[in-house]
Amino acid sequence: MAAKKATTKATKKSEVSEEIFNASDFSKYEKARMVGSRALQLSMGAPFLLKVDEKTLRSMQYNPVRIALREFEEGVLPITVRRPIPGE
Repeated sequence: MAAKKATTKATKKSEVSEEIFNASDFSKYEKARMVGSRALQLSMGAPFLLKVDEKTLRSMQYNPVRIALREFEEGVLPITVRRPIPGE
């Protein structure tokens, strides 16, 4: 069996803006994807990005989705959203 060669396309890199977004700047689909991805990371053992005391964790019932949602609302998620620009 012959090994497949990896081919890469030359892509035009767009400029990365340094804008800071609030939680209200994302669509509900982007928010769901970011919170879901972060919840999966938390359920696999990733450390919290916020300092959360034991009482707060008990009130959230140790639910990774609730913890990820709180991190999203605080603006500390290390997840970026790439939006395609039409025509480019």
